[in-house]
Amino acid sequence: FAGKRRGQGDANSHSHFMEQKINMKKYYNYNKKLKGFARNLRNKSTKAEIFLWSKLLRAKTFHGYSFLRQRPIGNYIADFMCKELMLVIEVDGYSHLLDEVIQKDIKKEEYLERTGFTIIRFTDDEVLNDLNNVQRTLESFLDSRKKSSPWPPSPTLQANTQGGGCENGDLS
Repeated sequence: FAGKRRGQGDANSHSHFMEQKINMKKYYNYNKKLKGFARNLRNKSTKAEIFLWSKLLRAKTFHGYSFLRQRPIGNYIADFMCKELMLVIEVDGYSHLLDEVIQKDIKKEEYLERTGFTIIRFTDDEVLNDLNNVQRTLESFLDSRKKSSPWPPSPTLQANTQGGGCENGDLS
């Protein structure tokens, strides 16, 4: 997989992209019916998911962006979701090599892309054995997003430029 990225549009779709972001900002297609199932998945996270969460995504450690674990979106649950970036990160184990699971993943990706999300996939092995490359892939996504659009500004940068200081990195 090597940080496979999906959901990239061309420059002509920028205004539609922004309109979608504004509409999604409030709702993100959160499915309350999957709340309990998502909680159960959080409690039974894989070793790779726990590692990625604790080392890179927890508590706004990735450039000040907030990620949610096992977040229901429509009829699917994203391993990690960042609302501000409209980014879903999936961490795939060996079961994702099975044809049946691959087909489910394709349907999930298609839905998430229609909803406005970009999906980046990593294997368990990539997360556990090459976290630096995982981080570089995510930073590359962030850099390309910043170059293509001023939206969304880094939460850390936004807080500092609006005169609202933040102590110990806490932006709340």
